[in-house]
Amino acid sequence: MISAQLREATLEVDLAALRHNLRTQLKQIPGAQVLAVVKANAYGNGLIPVATCLNSEPGIAGFCVAMLDEGRQLRDVGIEKTVLVLGITPVKYAPVAAAEGVSLAVGDLDWLRAYRDLARVTGIDKPLRVHLALDTGMGRIGFTNKEDLAKAVELVQDPAFDFEGIFTHFSTADSGRQHDTAHFAKQVAKWDDLLSVVKEKPRYVHVANSATALWHQDKVVSKIVRMGISLYGCNPSGSELAPSWQLAPVTSLTARLTFVKKLAAGEAVSYGATYVAKEDEWVGTVPVGYADGYCRGLTGYEVLINGQRCPILGRICMDQFMVRLPEKLPVGTRVVLLGKSGDEQITATDLADQLGTINYEVLTNFNERLRREYRG
Repeated sequence: MISAQLREATLEVDLAALRHNLRTQLKQIPGAQVLAVVKANAYGNGLIPVATCLNSEPGIAGFCVAMLDEGRQLRDVGIEKTVLVLGITPVKYAPVAAAEGVSLAVGDLDWLRAYRDLARVTGIDKPLRVHLALDTGMGRIGFTNKEDLAKAVELVQDPAFDFEGIFTHFSTADSGRQHDTAHFAKQVAKWDDLLSVVKEKPRYVHVANSATALWHQDKVVSKIVRMGISLYGCNPSGSELAPSWQLAPVTSLTARLTFVKKLAAGEAVSYGATYVAKEDEWVGTVPVGYADGYCRGLTGYEVLINGQRCPILGRICMDQFMVRLPEKLPVGTRVVLLGKSGDEQITATDLADQLGTINYEVLTNFNERLRREYRG
C-alpha cells in the first residue's frame, strides 16, 4: 500500500508520550520488566519506529508480536531482545523462528512432538525458544489440564527446545462488573492450579496484560508486564474503569482543508444526499476517508478546528469527507480528527464509542496510506 506523502493528512506519533507511559507503568510495580506489545504495526503507530524507540529503554525485556513475519522485521533492524509471537505459528515455519531466535507460543502436545521430530530429521542446530500458553478461561489457545501440561513440560526438555516462558491471558481484567470479576478470579485459580505442575519455572512467567497491570497489580507474577494498549495511552476498559495512573495519548490524526465552499440552503452533501443544508453555510473538505481507516461509521460525528467542534456533514467517502465550518476558513486550515485542538480533545475512546467498538480497533484501523510523523 502506498503511503501518501504528498497529501495533507498525517498520523502523528508522540514518542515522548510513549516513553512516559512505559516509565510510569514501571514505577507502579518496582522491579518490573515490560514485554512491549508491538503487534498490528504497533497498534497502528509504526512497528519499527516504536520498537526502536523502546528498545534502549530500561525495563524493556523484549517485544510481543502476533506473527512470525513481525518478529523477523524486528530482527532485520537489529533488535536482539526477546521477541515473542503470541499467536500459533505452523510447525513448518518454526525452523525460521529457531534460526532467528524468535520465541513462539505453543499450546498443544501435537505441535511440540511434530517440531521435535522435524528438528531431529532436519538437524536444526539452534533450539527453538518456546512459551507454553495456558488457557485459563480465554478460550483461545493453550493447555487446559495439568496432565497435558506436565507432558509438555517434559517435552520441552528436549534439546530441540529452549523452555523460555509460560503465560496466560485474562479476558476480563478490564471490567468491574461482578460476573467479570468472578471470571477473573476463576482464571487466576486455574492458572495457579496449572502452574503447580511446573516445578522449575522458566525465565518468563507472565500473565499481566495492560488491564491486569492497571487494576490487578498483585497478579503481576515474576513482575513481567505485557504492555499493550496502555503503552499507547489508551484505557483498556474504554470508560468503564478509571486507570490507576495518567495515560498520555500517543496517537493523533490531523489533516488540512483541501477545499472550502459556501453551501446554499437546500443543497445536499455527499453520497445519498443524506445531508441537506437548512440555511447557507460554509463547508470544508477533509482529505481522509474510510480507505485510511477513518471509518464510515463516524458519519455524523465531529472534528476539531481552531478549538471548535465541527460536525461531519453527509456520509464519509472513501478518501474525503465534508464538515461544517464556523465561518469561511482558508484552504490549508488544520483539522484534528483525533487529538487536541485548543481546550477540546477527541480521544480514541471517543471515536470507539461513536462506532460502537473499542479503542484498540480505532488505532489498528489506521493504515499505511496515512503518512506517519514522529516527534519527541
